[in-house]
Amino acid sequence: MDLADEDNHQYSGFYPCRLPVWWGRVGDIGPHYQTDGVTGKRVVLRIEKRFTRFERFLAKILRAPREIRRPLDQMNSMLWELCDGSRDFQSICRAMDEVFKENIAPAVDRTASGIDALKSRNLMTILEHPFNQKWNIGPGKTPVNQTLDDLTKKIEYDVEPRTHNEKNLIEAIPKESPPGDRSE
Repeated sequence: MDLADEDNHQYSGFYPCRLPVWWGRVGDIGPHYQTDGVTGKRVVLRIEKRFTRFERFLAKILRAPREIRRPLDQMNSMLWELCDGSRDFQSICRAMDEVFKENIAPAVDRTASGIDALKSRNLMTILEHPFNQKWNIGPGKTPVNQTLDDLTKKIEYDVEPRTHNEKNLIEAIPKESPPGDRSE
């Protein structure tokens, strides 16, 4: 079934893809689209905080956490799992509409808003071609440019790779490269 404006949207024909960030799945299986990589579980993102010298001083005194844990709701969790760079925008919109029906209507606009929110936080990008394994998008992997503490055993995260893109993990930046050097 075609959705209104799916072919006229600015993301039409493009491939939304998550950027390198630690993420895992938690909780029970909820409503989800029946395809590889989509589990119906909630997604939690872990992002390292970047402090200025003064903020670092205050954080040490106040024992502030060194990372942000951002749990996604049911819809954004499914959107996160669908955006692995192998599906185009239209197929993601159709999958979201099929599962969430009137809760996501109009599906094209709501899906684009979810992608835009993740893009504004530097968690997602839009590719012109399907994802070619340039960076790690799999669950449970700390990106090269972040330092995250080991997880405590309070929460059991599901970090099992579920798709071809998640299983073929590579590091885009070799470990011996100096920080900030992103040459290919």
